[in-house]
This record gives sequence, C-alpha cells and structure tokens, in this order.
Amino acid sequence: MSGLTFTKLSVGPMDNNAYLLTCTTTGDSLLIDAANDAERLLQLIATAPSGISTVVTTHRHQDHWFALEDVVKATGAASLAHPADAPEIPTATGTLNDGDTLPLGDCDLTVIHLVGHTPGSIALYHDGHLWTGDSLFPGGPGKTTNPANFKSLMDDLEAKIFGAYPDETEFHPGHGKDSTLGTERPSIPEWRARGW
Repeated sequence: MSGLTFTKLSVGPMDNNAYLLTCTTTGDSLLIDAANDAERLLQLIATAPSGISTVVTTHRHQDHWFALEDVVKATGAASLAHPADAPEIPTATGTLNDGDTLPLGDCDLTVIHLVGHTPGSIALYHDGHLWTGDSLFPGGPGKTTNPANFKSLMDDLEAKIFGAYPDETEFHPGHGKDSTLGTERPSIPEWRARGW
C-alpha cells in the first residue's frame, strides 16, 4: 500500500478491531474505532511519530466507541463520524459524508457511506485497502434488523464496494479476520438468498 501503514489491535470483550493508520512520509496518524481498552489504545497511539490527529468512528454502536471519550481527551484528536450516526456517538466533533476525502499527511482516504447496519455506517478506502466497520465481514454483510435494512446494505455493498473495487482489494472489518473482495464476491448471491 503506497504511502500508508496500519496496525490492527483487537480490544474489549467483543474483540473489536481498532486500526492505527500512519502516513509514511509525514508521520501523521489517525485511529479507526476507539472501541475499548483506552489504555491499550493509547499505548498503540504512542507508537505513532506524532500521535493522532483524528479518530474516525465507523458507526454508532457502543462497542465501537466505548473508549472514544478517553482517547480524545488524552490526544486532543478530532472525532469524526457520519452525520446520521454522530448524534449517538459521544464527543463527535465533525462529520464525514459519502465521497468525502479525508487527508492524512500525503495520503487521502475516501469515505463510503453504507446504509443498513446503522443509518450512518461508513467505510474508508485507500490504495487497495478498505476498513469496513461492521458493514462487511468475511462470510457476509453485517447484521441488519429488518429486510429493508438488509436490502439497503446489500445494494450499497454491491454498488459502492464490490462494483467499485477489484478482487485484490483487501478489507479489514470491525471484528475478526481480514479478507479480499475476490474471496467474498462469489458468495454474494448466497448472501442475498440467505436474507437478513
């Protein structure tokens, strides 16, 4: 991946993944999902050359922001989320919309709004890598609570993720292991048939 490195850390009782992304040329860093265990997250952040400027929360569920207040207080980082979920996320100081570009040093992250797991779920993309929160996992889409939300999430995943990025794209979910779009793509009809 050009210009960017990242470290993945599993935290909390639900084994949430938090990701520290760092621009290799400037040292600027951000955190995706201050999910839990602020002490461990702050130890990870301390490895960044200049701390973090931003925490991006992928969606409103508490297991993805339980440590957010402590991390923001300790680092002074901006706290960003999609406007449809931001009111449910303590300390959210700004918003990210579909198609926005989030700069990180010399790198740019693209914001992708995926409606269904929550109204304001987002993924981030940079140079062959996607951070998908709870919208996409190896084996299928994230949990939805009704058929309309399931259809919305599947439609967004097919149009904005599988329809937009090639098979070799790696994705890094909010829990569990990573995968590639090519590994998961053949199962899309099965996911549709399985339903919510």
